[in-house]
Amino acid sequence: MATRRSARLSAAIDTTKVAEAAAAPAPAPAPAPSRKRKAVATRESAEDESEAAPSTPQRRRPLKRTIDSVPETPTPAAVNLIAEPASRNATTATPKPKSITRLTDPNRTNALLLSPQTSRVVTPTSTSEPPPTPSRPVTTSDSLLSKAEAHLIKVDPRMKPLIQAHHCRIFSPEGLAEKIDPFESLTSGIISQQVSGAAAKAIKKRFISLFCPSHEQRQQQQEEEEEEEEEEEEENPAKRFPTPLQVSQAEISTLRSAGLSQRKAEYVRGLAEKFVSGDLSAQMLADASYDEVLEKLIQVRGLGKWSVEMFACFGLKRMDVFSLGDLGVQRGMAAFVGRDVAKLKGSKKGKWKYMSEKEMEEISERFRPYRSLFMW
Repeated sequence: MATRRSARLSAAIDTTKVAEAAAAPAPAPAPAPSRKRKAVATRESAEDESEAAPSTPQRRRPLKRTIDSVPETPTPAAVNLIAEPASRNATTATPKPKSITRLTDPNRTNALLLSPQTSRVVTPTSTSEPPPTPSRPVTTSDSLLSKAEAHLIKVDPRMKPLIQAHHCRIFSPEGLAEKIDPFESLTSGIISQQVSGAAAKAIKKRFISLFCPSHEQRQQQQEEEEEEEEEEEEENPAKRFPTPLQVSQAEISTLRSAGLSQRKAEYVRGLAEKFVSGDLSAQMLADASYDEVLEKLIQVRGLGKWSVEMFACFGLKRMDVFSLGDLGVQRGMAAFVGRDVAKLKGSKKGKWKYMSEKEMEEISERFRPYRSLFMW
């Protein structure tokens, strides 16, 4: 009896549990693993495997510079910065300078130079050209380029299609009307050494920003000006290139914060000190002969012969400069005389030579006194 009763009770309890389980809602299905979780799990498993069996990473082989790869020449990037008009009074919307007819001389400085400290316009005080005659009129800023082009074509008719296809704005009446700050131009030449054009531009922009007045100072200056000038300044805030005195008083660490290397920062500050002391000046660069300019500037740390040649040509706008060591000029001259520059190779030491300096000098001698235009 007791055994039967306990069996009936356990059966009743089991029946009750089954009924309750049937009445209860079904549990929610487990969510399917997402792609993200699968990726994490895969990565974790890969990390576990890598920890378990570490492998030695493959050594990267250094890229060998082959003798067939043509080295780049910094000429275009440097020229763009060196030939830029002075940014001392520049705004974001600078009007094009008006051409003003003035006397020029192919053997002297033809640029309108700005005194770096005072922004005073400096022009050469003398000219080496002989007095004009009816058969030989004077050379002016309006006629300098056309006269030079006619001379090049007369010497070698092959220059005519090159001149027609590539207008040289640097020596045009518009280019000669631009004002050049020699300190800014030389500093730009140092900045552009061994870097790309885009990098040089960015570094120069940050360099200028180091010496720009703060927002409060600019706002105070605007309040003191007239209402019209104040509105114009708000629309186009000027970023002026620093003066030599400002740069000479700056710390090397401050100059380096613009992206300059330690040596370039020292070179730029040393150049500024030369202008502050009067050892270099816009008037001297305007009046001196090419040999004097070359001798004086090469003594400045950071300025080699190539940098001075580019500055004399595209900064001072002297018409008879020729750079024998420039790779771009060598390559262009080799192509000009009909050589296949693609097949020309450098020496075993990797020093490129498309044409000997002696041969370049002999060819360019015929184009005096307009070798700058021939080189361009």
